[in-house]
Amino acid sequence: MMREFNPEPTVILLTDFGARPDSGEDALPAMRRALSAAADVDGPVVLQCPRGRYDFYPGDAVRVPLYISNTASEEECPDTIKTVALWLQRMSGFTLAGDGSLFVFHGKMTMFAMEDCEDIEIRDVHMDYERPTVVEMTVAGRGENWLDLAVHPDAGYVIEDGKLVWLGDGWRFRDGPMQQYDPERGTTWRIDNGVVQASRVEEQGVGRLRLRFAGPAPDVAPGHVLQARDGIRDQVGAFLHRSRNIRWRRVGMHFMHGLGIVGQFSEELSFEDVTIAPRPETGRTVAGFADGIHLSGCRGRIRIEGCRFEGLHDDGVNVHGTHLRIVGVAPPNRMTVRFMHPQSYGFEAFFPGDAIEFVDRDSLVAYGAGAVKTAERLGPREIRLTLEEALPDGVKAGDAVDNVTWTPEVSIVGNTFARIPTRGVLVTTRRKAVIENNRFERMPMSAVLVADDARSWYESGPVRDLAVRGNEMIECGWLGHPAIAVVPENAVADPTAPVHQNIVIENNRFLMRDNAVLHARSVRTLIFRHNRMAVRDAGEDSEAAKTRFVLTACSEVVISDNKTEGDRPLGLVQTESMGTDGLFVSPDQGLLVL
Repeated sequence: MMREFNPEPTVILLTDFGARPDSGEDALPAMRRALSAAADVDGPVVLQCPRGRYDFYPGDAVRVPLYISNTASEEECPDTIKTVALWLQRMSGFTLAGDGSLFVFHGKMTMFAMEDCEDIEIRDVHMDYERPTVVEMTVAGRGENWLDLAVHPDAGYVIEDGKLVWLGDGWRFRDGPMQQYDPERGTTWRIDNGVVQASRVEEQGVGRLRLRFAGPAPDVAPGHVLQARDGIRDQVGAFLHRSRNIRWRRVGMHFMHGLGIVGQFSEELSFEDVTIAPRPETGRTVAGFADGIHLSGCRGRIRIEGCRFEGLHDDGVNVHGTHLRIVGVAPPNRMTVRFMHPQSYGFEAFFPGDAIEFVDRDSLVAYGAGAVKTAERLGPREIRLTLEEALPDGVKAGDAVDNVTWTPEVSIVGNTFARIPTRGVLVTTRRKAVIENNRFERMPMSAVLVADDARSWYESGPVRDLAVRGNEMIECGWLGHPAIAVVPENAVADPTAPVHQNIVIENNRFLMRDNAVLHARSVRTLIFRHNRMAVRDAGEDSEAAKTRFVLTACSEVVISDNKTEGDRPLGLVQTESMGTDGLFVSPDQGLLVL
């Protein structure tokens, strides 16, 4: 029997290549030399970073064209060049060991990116921006037509012609999306940027501003924090592209410009004890410009375990594929497909041998399958596919194709989601998915969203085996959304032709406001059991009359063995486009079905 040969890794030190921790000097030239040396090592290698602070400036960064899903459109940012600080390409058996070091980045950069890599581990390192591109200001006072703001020291600004302009290292903006954060309740939600409407801005001291308005001042409360950004996702926090067996362990991502950690057409990814939250010593409240972890077109096993997501400007975790629209059919076996959403385009979405499905745009139900023989890029938006076999009957322009091969198994276990204005977890994958033992705190929208669409974001695909169990959902959906939403965006919903199947929601604890616990559409085999529910801010009479479940075109639905505080009735079940024979509610639930 042959023994597997596992050589001891070669260890190299970042300081041996000229980096000086805690010096304030640019460590990027040393990092590039160290990465080059690591790439030349025959066998596994560990790049050790002696503990300290390392600063990275954009002058020596790699500038490379990258098409990244869900980032800036051609109109928003025609230049696809990304400024990458730590760039790994075609490396294998590499470990970056930070020893608890802090990497601080200056200027807008993609902090970390890898392409065509294998067996990579990033561990024990913290990454942050010296001057984040999300600016923060605390409301110090408010009058009828004035607002006093205390600007965070890390937010730069100038006053030009009486107007407030935010600026940093190589960037500036005035208008942009805004959020409001209530530190007492730990809630964050999106608001209109009323600050930009100020008719005059006066500086009353360093970082102390008085904004005057021609009309009423914005309705924001003293003590709350306002967060503003320019809205253009021209960089990402980290990019994992066409890579496999990638592990992140004990990593802190304390600010990320643009989309967060993006995995694209990569496989076997794990994130363990990753903290996406501001460093407490900075006094900041924002950790990310958009999503925390965003995985598009990945496969294999995805593990997100023991992580913390706090202070983002969009979803905590989003896992999906991409629908491309059929725009041309050339029998017997050719067709042209097109990226439709402005922010997702240009990347390779199909490879020879990939299995695909043909999806009806209106129902989102697949009506045919095939295998890719060749994929020819016609431009950043269009791809010509040649299949191994003839196109299925009924294929037509306007429908969509989904890459079945690049769909992952997903395990999202033991994480915390807080201070997020949208959703905690979005997941659309046809392979086994588990969302278990997580804590979701005060998402204004749903804690968990299962979508699928071929009309808006074009994020695919169907769910076939999803378990949502053992989670704690604290006041999620308080802006009128359900705590859990399974809502594919299909224009035609038929319970005999479901989009999603086999979803079990069990052993969760819901601490609700006066909103629904579940909206479900186009699901076959949906089980909601052994959950506990409590409702805040609702009187006994109103609680009994509230609609807690909305079911549309579903079948084989079971609601049983759930409990509420004080054994009160769960409320109402509203059904649409389905018969009651497709719904079983155990008598002890106290639910009235409409």
